[in-house]
Amino acid sequence: MDFSNLNILLAALTSLSWQMVVMMVVGGVLIYLAIAKDYEPVLLLPIGFGVILANLPLTGITGENGLLGILYQAGIKTELFPLLIFIGIGAMTDFGPLLEMPKMALLGAAGQLGIFLTLILALLLGFNLNESASIGIIGAIDGPTSIYVSSKLAPHLLGAIAVTAYSYMSLVPIIQPPVMRFMTTDAERKVRMPYTQRPVSRPVRILFPIVVTIVVSLLAPVASPLIATLMFGNLMRESGAVERLSKAAQNEITNIATIFLGLSIGGTMFGNDFIKIDTLLILAVGLLAFVLDTVGGVLFGKVMYWLSGKKFNPLIGAAGISAFPMSARIVQRLGQEYDFENFLLMHAMGANAAGQLSSVIAGGVVLALVGGLI
Repeated sequence: MDFSNLNILLAALTSLSWQMVVMMVVGGVLIYLAIAKDYEPVLLLPIGFGVILANLPLTGITGENGLLGILYQAGIKTELFPLLIFIGIGAMTDFGPLLEMPKMALLGAAGQLGIFLTLILALLLGFNLNESASIGIIGAIDGPTSIYVSSKLAPHLLGAIAVTAYSYMSLVPIIQPPVMRFMTTDAERKVRMPYTQRPVSRPVRILFPIVVTIVVSLLAPVASPLIATLMFGNLMRESGAVERLSKAAQNEITNIATIFLGLSIGGTMFGNDFIKIDTLLILAVGLLAFVLDTVGGVLFGKVMYWLSGKKFNPLIGAAGISAFPMSARIVQRLGQEYDFENFLLMHAMGANAAGQLSSVIAGGVVLALVGGLI
């Protein structure tokens, strides 16, 4: 009688720790949320499956020559996968509303408040500088930025940071509205802002990504890969000369990179390393980062409300985060709850586009600051 298969099964069961079982359950929960609740399914589904694979004993799938190990070395350690996704994001993003209303760039900057306050809080909680910066960048509310920064500064926290960032991104429609209501008055929420379209010329749209890349790269060279890939994608979109490449960046390239990125991140979430107090702290601090970003944006919106003689709706400040275009739609929906004929969407889109750009720049600033201190 051949007992080899039985021996392999017994060896696998012996190697299976309770932490690994818990993580496989976590992977199942992520898959459930992706399918049943539609919570960032494009990434949570491959992450969840990757978590299950990583915690199956004796497979060697996360080893140097295993599937997930190879993907990690090729795309995460080299930062290739998030940068490929940035090209797609740039190709999908219309910066026209921002170019029509440049003042919205201020709201995009204010919407990054959570990054730096969360970084300070993480330091106070006992994380080192690299770990704190990686946790703080969750406040960019931009998954690829969070992954890029944490893979450079604290790769051992990559799984927890990525899951936190993408989970809360899917919950932005739940997280933001209570904060927006708490921080604004009924009169402020009802301010109407008629939209006067100011057409942006094609040369300006084409020059914008080129100029932004040059300026940001000169000011913060370490941010160059982030901003260059984002702006290159946008240049392909706005040029109108490479529609086939632009569509490939938006679809095939982004989709393939996202699949491999999700599986790779899930592959870092080993039960014996992942289940600890630090992971729970990251989840809690990450939620606070999202709240603080909204607070920062709305607070600056209130400043603009008073400076404009009460003609600026502070709700638009909440769109100064990187959840594009989800946050702009939240502003529109909440504004219409209090005045059905109030149309804030295009103003909010300007702030939201600024938030997308600001989050990438903020990631570069964090890398530059931390790199200069260590």
